[in-house]
Amino acid sequence: MNTKKPHPVDVEVGKRILLRRKMIGMSQGTLGTALGITFQQVQKYEKGTNRVGSSRLSNIAQILGVPVSYFFGELSAADNKDDSIALNDPVMAFLATDEGRQLNIAFGKISSPAIRKRVVGLVAAISKGVDEA
Repeated sequence: MNTKKPHPVDVEVGKRILLRRKMIGMSQGTLGTALGITFQQVQKYEKGTNRVGSSRLSNIAQILGVPVSYFFGELSAADNKDDSIALNDPVMAFLATDEGRQLNIAFGKISSPAIRKRVVGLVAAISKGVDEA
């Protein structure tokens, strides 16, 4: 039985692959096909179970339309000492959901600054009501 935990950096890279893939609406199967691997292998990368090699990470970055540095962000040596380097930002977590992606795309299509401001005000008012309920 292998009880070895994945390295926190491998987990972080995997989470960033998952986040970016979801943000652009790409399935694991589509990414896997573009890489010439199975969707199960993509799952293992995203969980940090399997380490992503440098050439594969370069291919993933190209397919997902980001620089390789995207997968490392602001990681530092100090961050590597604990397992909490995951993307715990609630905004990033929301953007990784289908609703977050759809809302972001729809909002981006609103060209009027006045309407954008009204939409933000509406959502803020609705969220206050939810907190009070």
